[in-house]
Amino acid sequence: MTSTPISDAHGSGSASTPVIVDWPTATIPGGENAASDHLLDGLNPQQAEAVEYRGQALLIVAGAGSGKTRVLTHRIARLIENREAWPSQILAITFTNKAAAEMRERVEGLLGGRAEGMWISTFHSACVRILRREADNFGFSKNFTIYDSSDSRVLLKRIIKQHDADVLGFTPANASAKISKLKNELADAESYARNANMSDPNEVAFIEIFRDYERALRSANAFDFDDLIAQTVYLFRAFPQVAALYQNKFRHVLVDEYQDTNHAQYSLIRELTREPEGAGYLPGTNPGAALTVVGDSDQSIYAFRGADIRNIVEFERDFPGAKVILLEQNYRSTQNILSAANAVIANNFDRKDKKLWTDVGDGEKIIGYTGYSGHDEAQFVADEIEKLHSAGLAYNEIAVFYRTNAQTRALEEIFVRSALPYKIMGGTKFYERAEIKDAFAYLTAVVNPADELAVRRIINTPKRGIGPATVTQLASFAENAETTLRDALREASTLGFGPKMTRAISDLSAVLDEAAALAEKGKVSEVLTTLITKSGLIDALRLSRDPQDEARAENLDELVAVTKEYERNNPDGTLIDFLTEVALVAAADDIDDASGTVSLMTLHTAKGLEFNTVFLTGIEEDLLPHRMSANEPGGPAEERRLFYVGITRARKRLYLSLAMTRAQYGETAVAMPSRYLQEIPAELIEWKQSPGSANSRGGTQPRALNARRWQSNRGADAAALPPAEKKQWPNRVTGTVRDNGDLELAPGDRIRHTDFGEGRVNNVTGEGSKRVAHVQFETAGAKKLLIKIAPIEKI
Repeated sequence: MTSTPISDAHGSGSASTPVIVDWPTATIPGGENAASDHLLDGLNPQQAEAVEYRGQALLIVAGAGSGKTRVLTHRIARLIENREAWPSQILAITFTNKAAAEMRERVEGLLGGRAEGMWISTFHSACVRILRREADNFGFSKNFTIYDSSDSRVLLKRIIKQHDADVLGFTPANASAKISKLKNELADAESYARNANMSDPNEVAFIEIFRDYERALRSANAFDFDDLIAQTVYLFRAFPQVAALYQNKFRHVLVDEYQDTNHAQYSLIRELTREPEGAGYLPGTNPGAALTVVGDSDQSIYAFRGADIRNIVEFERDFPGAKVILLEQNYRSTQNILSAANAVIANNFDRKDKKLWTDVGDGEKIIGYTGYSGHDEAQFVADEIEKLHSAGLAYNEIAVFYRTNAQTRALEEIFVRSALPYKIMGGTKFYERAEIKDAFAYLTAVVNPADELAVRRIINTPKRGIGPATVTQLASFAENAETTLRDALREASTLGFGPKMTRAISDLSAVLDEAAALAEKGKVSEVLTTLITKSGLIDALRLSRDPQDEARAENLDELVAVTKEYERNNPDGTLIDFLTEVALVAAADDIDDASGTVSLMTLHTAKGLEFNTVFLTGIEEDLLPHRMSANEPGGPAEERRLFYVGITRARKRLYLSLAMTRAQYGETAVAMPSRYLQEIPAELIEWKQSPGSANSRGGTQPRALNARRWQSNRGADAAALPPAEKKQWPNRVTGTVRDNGDLELAPGDRIRHTDFGEGRVNNVTGEGSKRVAHVQFETAGAKKLLIKIAPIEKI
């Protein structure tokens, strides 16, 4: 073994306190750089440059599918093998647990497993790790609870009720959203109050709600999800000596998906990369950690979550002298798909100009389709998926994207009728189910007795006759005795309850005490099993007459299996470690790549994923761009980025579909093609017509639509577009829109539809061009048709 000082980020000099580590020279045969030469093999010139650069700040502008994860992992491995950093001196941050696990696995593969001690995690996981060690500096214990959004809303519901603030329009949802936004901007109740309009009763009420919410979290020894980052920033700013420990510890900080960072995350990065200050740190001897960020402003689509595109756009201003490297070679998609993406995103300004390219060839043309209605569009999607699957493409290689969740209704109805297996990403997740949250409340009450929210959730779950009045009495006792609600359960026999009530409370307290003793020495699975069995939680479900409760009991069994798997993977893991890991599970991590189902998801959920074939549906004004985007600064530009993200998820095939009419907000309205469609060169798209059937005139009525005629039907909407968008729609969507003029229909009339055959009109609603016929067809069932343009004739 030889001892070698590790150089600083520039490759020379040393930190204020030289870090001496033992390197096994046998692992680096042939000299200092020989072992890591293989880490450059197969990289293109720009990727290699990014791996090798050693300045203090580096921005890697990584286009979609350009191999950014490969660059990040090879850069980390190169730093370690070249003796420029010990694994524990590297902090790599990404946004999902799945991405972090993949990055760690790749780095360990490149280093032959020699990556122990690296911090590769999400922002939240890294902050939890720091807070578990340092939270006692500002009054929290290491066993703090992490509240998810539903926990926060339960707490806010109680606070709003206490203040009678519901009469002012406050709900747990809108209060939670506002508090979350403020915390992501590093504002607390007091800083917000300093600039608030105190003559506004709503502002005054909100400030009181915010203050009580913060007090309740502190009293419960709990942080909500937004606190994890914000409180870590506060910790570093309030305690420079603590900040210096981590500033000196990390020599390289690498951040993935930098365009998605919000103000709190940006501030955390700035704190971690500052020069350490305080006793023992000589000014000018340690410039702070070298920062590498990877991102793409063209894929910034999370402004509604607080993401600030300025973080990446203004990186060179924030870090003077920063190097910028563009990764433009794409390894995912065909050139036709990339050319469409390039053409669309070029219409946004204030971005790093880049053009994605590939050497895999042009590939198939993009398929375009226009349906009469959302159901017609959905039928086309289902038919195409069946053709692709019959040709050998697995269902899990296909995804259907949409802008709003409301669009899934038509898709689901058609998929069910077509017997297509599908899964909606972003629905109710395993850990969000009531019975699972009940079980976690029991576990939380064991590990963090100060968490009143957890104790309140379990105190009468399952039903044991402990009503709200009793809970209020217990809570009052706890407050007066300056103790916890959990401790109050132990005093039930002294509080004047009847024998039955006292026994119910005492039995619950005994179960929690038994589980706490097991938690000190036993396995997580044993603690959970004890809680769900001895509390009666699982038996209450199994003995229920509700058939769904058996499935809920099975979910608890599955949770026990989860704890056992955790124990296998983490032999030294504690109950608090398990709860932390589960609390940090991201929505995107739930996607099952191996399932034999078609994935249905919003465009926002699709970020970071890729599929062989993508159907991008509802490419219409008011959907994409969404009608609300016009009210937000930069809204249409972000919607264009969302479209760009959807396009670049496709590897080989891309379908773009829209409808002539769509049911929204309870009405059927004529739709208008999205302005973004005209930005795609006509030669890249092949517009398909679905099979028409002979009409009364002996011709064929195609389902595709002439977009110019369509635009004229929505003249008022078109006139409202910005001047740059008032171009004629290109005449590449074939066919002509049908116009039935003033066709009159009444209940009892018989009609013939080119696709649905003959039917009887049951009712007519609406006025003018928005008249809708409710028709019962002999073979197709009940349909709603816009009379003006439907392919129908009166018999």
